[in-house]
Amino acid sequence: MNENLKSKNLVEMEALFKEMGQPRFRAKQVYTWLHKGVRSYDEMTNLPKALRDTLAEQYPIYAPQVVRRQESKRDGTIKYLWRLHDGNCVETVLMRYHYGNTVCISTEVGCRMGCAFCASTLGGLVRRLEPHEMLDQVLFTQVDSGLPVSHIVLMGIGEPLDNFDNVMRFLELVNSENGMNISMRHISLSTCGLVPKIDELAQRKLQISLAISLHGPNDEIRNRIMPVNKAYPIDELLAACRRYYAETSRRIHFEYAMIDGVNDREEHAKELLRRLKGLPAHINLIPLNHVEESPLKPSSRAAVAAFQQTLEDGGLTATVRRTLGGDIDASCGQLRRKYTKENAQKE
Repeated sequence: MNENLKSKNLVEMEALFKEMGQPRFRAKQVYTWLHKGVRSYDEMTNLPKALRDTLAEQYPIYAPQVVRRQESKRDGTIKYLWRLHDGNCVETVLMRYHYGNTVCISTEVGCRMGCAFCASTLGGLVRRLEPHEMLDQVLFTQVDSGLPVSHIVLMGIGEPLDNFDNVMRFLELVNSENGMNISMRHISLSTCGLVPKIDELAQRKLQISLAISLHGPNDEIRNRIMPVNKAYPIDELLAACRRYYAETSRRIHFEYAMIDGVNDREEHAKELLRRLKGLPAHINLIPLNHVEESPLKPSSRAAVAAFQQTLEDGGLTATVRRTLGGDIDASCGQLRRKYTKENAQKE
């Protein structure tokens, strides 16, 4: 199968069209159409029919199909389960905020990181997504919902930095002025802490927001709930964060899932303060989403409030993430896993 056209940037597409004996402007026309979310070359009405037929034969468009669409009655959050061309499924969530609509996309089918609180990793890693498959989640969420997308978070199924090259190409494509033209400053990327890739990302000096899934103030706790910490302990991770800030001058966001009896005591908050001293940071406290297969439970509201107060008293900015889509399996990986289990029972 030929490489998907939508994974190419405009320069590469122009070179391809030149090889096909087509004028340069045709490449830009096709590029623009693809980035509008067309499902067929027949929709490209300003192209000659012969060219449309050739492209359809050599570079078929594989648009994702909606398997399930759930919309929250509480806050309008929409969760999609998409079927890809090979039958695998990924999740995308559209969240509505006062500043615009944010799409949370997946970067892999499954995940190999093994975090104890996450449904995405329960079945392991199936495969990594191609750039066009990430772009399609943004495009077709916008097309299906009818809502313009202004912000993107790479926090869905998968570890973005474990699919580094494809994610970097996706960022280039979605930022393209001839495509969706979404500002890098409106894009957040979340990682569980792959230190070499954080350093590699820093060298690119992108103006994205980097979010670190920390979830514990020390190695003992992170080792228990995040296997990646055994490869890259917390001191190495935070050193990489300091190098990242030195290269980009971008404040780092730390995600911290509040887990009852595991990481939510005052002593943990004070240890976190010591660890992050001197690093421009924002702490995002996340009420843990319940995962059926996990024994971990969310902290009480009182525990979350007390933890937040301790951090703020110590000089850190800390907010509690607003819970969206709680009535529609909006926690990462839940909808895909439920669908997979249901289909397994039918076989």
